[in-house]
Amino acid sequence: MNYELREMLPEDGAQVLQIFKQEIDGGNATFDKEVPSWETWDNKYFKVCRLVLVNENGVVQGWAAIQPVSARECFKGVAEVSIYLDNSVHGKGFGEMLLHKLVEETEEHHFWTLQSGIFPENVASIKIHEKLGFRIIGRREKIAEMNGIWRDVILLERRSKSI
Repeated sequence: MNYELREMLPEDGAQVLQIFKQEIDGGNATFDKEVPSWETWDNKYFKVCRLVLVNENGVVQGWAAIQPVSARECFKGVAEVSIYLDNSVHGKGFGEMLLHKLVEETEEHHFWTLQSGIFPENVASIKIHEKLGFRIIGRREKIAEMNGIWRDVILLERRSKSI
């Protein structure tokens, strides 16, 4: 099966949220407990650097986007990375493809720092981030409760070499 990376379109919203729900249900990708409306999701993320992975049938199999870490002007070039894949394509290298393209797009849009917070159990995601120039900057211990369990998050960041 062939896959394509392309810009996310508004009509991809339902499929993007469906993948997000899978990851909520999986329990190792987000602290979110409910899928937001498309309007809420759309307002949360920057309007640039939104990508989808689409199969040959036009079905969204993954997505990547960035969101602000602060509304302060001095942090306008700092963004938090989100990458989510449909369960059917985990472990096939698509997360790395999405992150690689996302890094390229953020460079073009003058973001100087990308950051990610990843559950330590999500070893594959941590390794992909490190492979693409992110470094571990720390561990936030028991940062939030999820399903009655206090969870840690590994903090990673990537500093642009050109900005």
